[in-house]
Amino acid sequence: MRPFLERRAIPIAMLLIAIGAARIGSTWSRFSFTNDEPQHFACGLEYLQHHTYRIEPEQPPLSRIAMALGPWLDGSRLTGSREVLAGQDLAAMYQKGNAERTLTLMRIGILPFFLAAATIVFLWARHHSGGPTAVLATALFTLEPSVLAHSGLATTDMALVACLPAAFFAMILWAEHPTRRNTIFFGVASGLALLAKFTALVYLPAAVVFALLYYLAVERPGLPKLLEFARRRAASFGVAVLLGAVTIWAGYLFSFGTVSGVGFPVPAPELFRGIHDVLVHNEGGHPAFLLGQLSRTGWWYYFPVVLALKTPLAFLLLALFGAVLCLRRKQIAWALPVAFSLGILLPAMAGHINIGLRHILPIYAGLAIVAAVAVVQLAEWSSEKKWAGPLAVAGLLWMAGTGLWNHPYYLAYFNELAGSHPENILVDSDLDWSQDYVELAGKLRSLNVTEVNFGVTPWLNRYLEIWPGLPKTKRVQPLIPASGWLVINPTYDKLYQYGLNYRSPNMVPWWSKLTPVDHAGTLQLYYVPPEAIHRKEPGQ
Repeated sequence: MRPFLERRAIPIAMLLIAIGAARIGSTWSRFSFTNDEPQHFACGLEYLQHHTYRIEPEQPPLSRIAMALGPWLDGSRLTGSREVLAGQDLAAMYQKGNAERTLTLMRIGILPFFLAAATIVFLWARHHSGGPTAVLATALFTLEPSVLAHSGLATTDMALVACLPAAFFAMILWAEHPTRRNTIFFGVASGLALLAKFTALVYLPAAVVFALLYYLAVERPGLPKLLEFARRRAASFGVAVLLGAVTIWAGYLFSFGTVSGVGFPVPAPELFRGIHDVLVHNEGGHPAFLLGQLSRTGWWYYFPVVLALKTPLAFLLLALFGAVLCLRRKQIAWALPVAFSLGILLPAMAGHINIGLRHILPIYAGLAIVAAVAVVQLAEWSSEKKWAGPLAVAGLLWMAGTGLWNHPYYLAYFNELAGSHPENILVDSDLDWSQDYVELAGKLRSLNVTEVNFGVTPWLNRYLEIWPGLPKTKRVQPLIPASGWLVINPTYDKLYQYGLNYRSPNMVPWWSKLTPVDHAGTLQLYYVPPEAIHRKEPGQ
């Protein structure tokens, strides 16, 4: 099997990536727009239409350009101010009379990041570990539910999943051989990583530091060797830094302007405003929910818990075993994917924005490689240890079966440890990100529902009545029981109690003791007969 995978590694990997892309494509029109997609789209349209980037600079422009390009070529335009969002996002999505088409075009723009990310995983794994490991790493990466989920959404997360591993891999190639090509790759990839998401400013240096610490601890090169290494690469490193800076500035259209606290114009002022906004956001935190508790500043253990519950157990076990194998081999090449993964996880644990696994999504590039190392090792042991081969096969089948069983509900995926009520553990983009309104509309049509108690924002509901075609909606009142059909969104319920905001332990939404009669994806459906309201007994 090993010689076959070595010879056929590239076509097999291409097939695996194509299958993953097909699975992603099948979700584009299956799910409604999530909470963040319209805003990202509007910012991308501003960039393409007005050649400015002012509406919301907290996210860099790379993925927003990609998602807005298709609709922009199709004729979508902003019609309001360049300075504020003010409802322009949904207006732009619906302006051509086919919001479903616009959303699909937006999501198509993110697919290249999935293709690039999977390709980088393959190239990195093959570079140090050979064809079999590369094929298996590609398979594991393209089967991971959260990767598939966010590859199918017009958000900013997959851009970093592509660009951060690319920058780290480029750094590896440059460190090994500082040729002109590798220097250019290193500089441009690092610039693109920052244009993908500002967390690259922390994740990439942290990964490099962990790799360097392991190298110093295991290989003990000595100071003269380190100084010689640095001297030989100093000039090319400077070139890479310059190329990265030019790439970033180009991403901001070579703009000049002032920023707060600086009395003179600077290149790419939107970059500095965006970094400032992220720092302010992180300092102030964000409403978060974990294991039944609320916090605005988060928990240090949030991301380890999310990773443990949102990653398929087969993948998780293989990755843990593979990490041990890689570190015990005491060679820097094997430890690099582990260092990359730690460079993402550990800094994220210090942050105060705990709203989803997606914020550490690039970690799966490194974990896929170390998990593949585990599978290859088990296969090699199989000639001496009878249990090793079946264990490797079982792990791969378990992983593949997980994806098939949960298709297309990748976003709401939880592994077996989470139990049957994940909404009591996590919400937001880990479970319910408003993605299930298409399924809800179909469900309500099948039930001949003409009016539904749903949502808290009437202006949004008006759009949802157009597409995906919800019936007439009435705002949910958490203290006023209503008869008929009621749809509860777990994220709004768990985070905000539909406006009650946990002001009093004795003040709970009136439906809290009712049992849902149906569901549409993650949305919970209740039915309250009119006579129950008249008797003031909505739960009976």
